[in-house]
Amino acid sequence: MASATNHNDVHRKAYVNTIEARSTVHGGSATVVVCAFASQRLEQTVGCVTSVLGQDPPPGQVIVVVDHNESLQGELRARLPDEVEIVANEHARGLSSARNTAIAHSRGEYVVFIDDDAIAHEGWLARLLSAFDDPQVVGVGGHARPLWETAQPGWLPPEFLWVVGCSYSGLPESGAVRNPLGCNMAFRAGLFDAVGRFNPAIGRLGSLPLGCEETEFCLRAARAMGGARIALTAGAEIDHHVPATRATARYLLRRCYFEGISKALVRRLGDSRSLDTERAYLRHALAARLRSSIRRVVSGRGAGDAAGQFAAVIGAVGAAAAGYLVGVVAFRVRPPAVLAPPALDPVA
Repeated sequence: MASATNHNDVHRKAYVNTIEARSTVHGGSATVVVCAFASQRLEQTVGCVTSVLGQDPPPGQVIVVVDHNESLQGELRARLPDEVEIVANEHARGLSSARNTAIAHSRGEYVVFIDDDAIAHEGWLARLLSAFDDPQVVGVGGHARPLWETAQPGWLPPEFLWVVGCSYSGLPESGAVRNPLGCNMAFRAGLFDAVGRFNPAIGRLGSLPLGCEETEFCLRAARAMGGARIALTAGAEIDHHVPATRATARYLLRRCYFEGISKALVRRLGDSRSLDTERAYLRHALAARLRSSIRRVVSGRGAGDAAGQFAAVIGAVGAAAAGYLVGVVAFRVRPPAVLAPPALDPVA
């Protein structure tokens, strides 16, 4: 116990030293990061960066990391203002590595992440950063509202909007959470120096819908930094594009299957409490949706959509469970890489 306490003290000391240094030099500025990989999202990426530059007050630094796509990198250089830093992912392909490249180039006291197919609302950055007024808060998340290319499917339960990268029914408007949505989040820069960066062994790889890199990072930070908090804040909103290809039952099942694999990896790298949020989600949010769907089918009010939502919940949970079992076996046969902790100075 004493050894673990001393280890946490080392992380906290490194964290405090780093944020004090950045605050002194950069005056509390924010670095906003946009990770891009797909040429077909060029216009959306330009729109995203434009919405970021229009924030009041504006960010001190904007970085666009392009994930192994030289053509897209050139197009973005031609379309975006000179003040925007466009860099190539310096590591292996993947979202975690792209984010780590941006962190290495960041100069701000806060590092903010927004997806390349999102549009920041007015006041987004200011509201996001205001949560850091609480010194115990090391990470902050905002909300993502779906911007549908086609109409929202009636069969898709609002509890599954996370599947398309948006805030879902059951997610609190504000308060403490395990982790934020990856499309709209910010961390104190010193946290990365203290506990390490995103683990490249986990997270999205191109269009493959893996995930949970921010979940694993936040769990790692919580273990290393006793008393640190991750918070959701109201009003820090983005619109997140949802293409028609994601408004299908096939995408729902595929996304949930890969989410199950990702959750198996989170559990493998964490401890028995790592999936407490998912257990509560199953017991409360999804159970309530099933009961509501049955009542609507019986009453005849919106019976078609209700039956579709019931089927969607059963199918999605089944797909996630299958993915989880596959992941458990796969990671037992071939254990994932464990991210080495950063080198830290001893506690004085």
